[in-house]
Amino acid sequence: MASGDLRAELECSVCLNIYTDPVMLRCGHNFCRVCIDRVLDTQGGSGGYSCPECREKFRDQPALHRNITLRNIVENFQSAQPDREESGVFCTYCVDSPVPALRSCLHCEAYLCDKHLRVHKKSPEHILCDPTLSMESRKCSVHKKILEYYCTEDETCVCVSCFMIGEHIGHKMESLDEAFEKKKETLRNVLQKLLTKREETEERVQCLQEHRRKVEEEAAGDIERVTVLFRDLRRRLEDLEKRILREISGRAERISISIRDLEIKKEELSRKMRHIEELCNMRDPLTVLQESDTGDLCDTEDGDNEDRERHEELLHDGGGLGVAGISHTLHTLFDITEVNVSFYIQGAADILLDGNTAHNNLQISDDRKTVSRSDRNQIRPKTPERFLYWSQVLSSRSFSSGRHYWEVDVGGSDSWRVGMCYPSIERRGGESLIGYNKKSWGLDRTGNQYGVIHDSKCVPLPTNISSNRVRIYLDYEVGRISFYDLCDSIRHLHTFTTTFTEPLHAGICVEKGCIKICGGKLEM
Repeated sequence: MASGDLRAELECSVCLNIYTDPVMLRCGHNFCRVCIDRVLDTQGGSGGYSCPECREKFRDQPALHRNITLRNIVENFQSAQPDREESGVFCTYCVDSPVPALRSCLHCEAYLCDKHLRVHKKSPEHILCDPTLSMESRKCSVHKKILEYYCTEDETCVCVSCFMIGEHIGHKMESLDEAFEKKKETLRNVLQKLLTKREETEERVQCLQEHRRKVEEEAAGDIERVTVLFRDLRRRLEDLEKRILREISGRAERISISIRDLEIKKEELSRKMRHIEELCNMRDPLTVLQESDTGDLCDTEDGDNEDRERHEELLHDGGGLGVAGISHTLHTLFDITEVNVSFYIQGAADILLDGNTAHNNLQISDDRKTVSRSDRNQIRPKTPERFLYWSQVLSSRSFSSGRHYWEVDVGGSDSWRVGMCYPSIERRGGESLIGYNKKSWGLDRTGNQYGVIHDSKCVPLPTNISSNRVRIYLDYEVGRISFYDLCDSIRHLHTFTTTFTEPLHAGICVEKGCIKICGGKLEM
């Protein structure tokens, strides 16, 4: 059976479309369930029911039986003809059975199947296009003629009358094919740029995925170190708690012992007083004068000084460690663990050097992480931010809150200074050097001598830095700048404490060689 004939057999006689959920009456005719329900509902008020096709009458509303076989045939038919159902455009000349159209002729205003396309005229005025497009969209809305040209000034498609007698007179025109090729070339260029951006994005994704993998691998070790660190902190705090409680309990016990001793002494004094009163009441001189322990009775000052000192000590005893002692011990614990805790501050402090502040004898690397002393003048513009006296440079980023640290590799120089500076630090003159003013704090190396300096006051370090890496730690709210030697045990070098009044920039001074920023972390 031809496709057209089969389609006719699968059409509902009520809606004239292919069956949807077909059901069958007793007479054997099939309908869409929705269609026959609507017909029967209409007939219900007339006193009887009948088949819309053969007119067979039914006394009661007929039962509807689902035709599963017919439903399967419909589904197979529809799945076998996707093009027809998808486009919905059929050949104009195939009147007996609908056949999908392959092309449209704008001149004839007709849709053509493969058979009729082969016999269609090939003259230039017969313009063929995709049958899925509306023919009206291919014609000028004003002159109703076929769109054949592209106006480059107004960027629109026009017909021949538009630029001959219409509003596009004198405009530059291109054929549709020519404009089409140019537009495709533009789109190809855009596509290439998008491809490049997508590749770059994919590289970033892969880079981050690799970084995530490394972070996940390091996480196990970090978790173990954090666990050990806090276990040690808990142990130290528990020991401190026990010691303080012992001190507090011991104070009360010491007082109780002293009270007991004083009670015994008071009882002894009372006994002596009674005995002396008895002697004083005697009338026989011989008996009183012959009393053997009179001297002992009169000696009442033995141990008085010791008792007074003990009394004063107990009255002014603050109870073991006291508030000051507890605070001091906790700060000691913090100093011990601070450098370890800083390993786990989240985020990254991306320290980049600001070339606008760099002295002209300093060379800054392309990634703005390395600074080196150069004999060649870099000939940078003279700006208010640039250091003109010392070989110094500041970071582009400033910090006005939170906890941060950054690290530098100082192995490439034996004369340097690193630290933190206010942006208002002088840029010229001797006082512009890091540490030689109240606006900066620095760690310094000159030859084999190390020290920390602020407000021109230098404090020599008792030991030299044993590694090539130094950490500068900032806690802005607390007002602390600390320096550490990143040797195997991470050694604390010095801490400045103050109240910050401006944002802080990282600062580097290089007299010889080079210094490299290695990284850092922060907590907002």
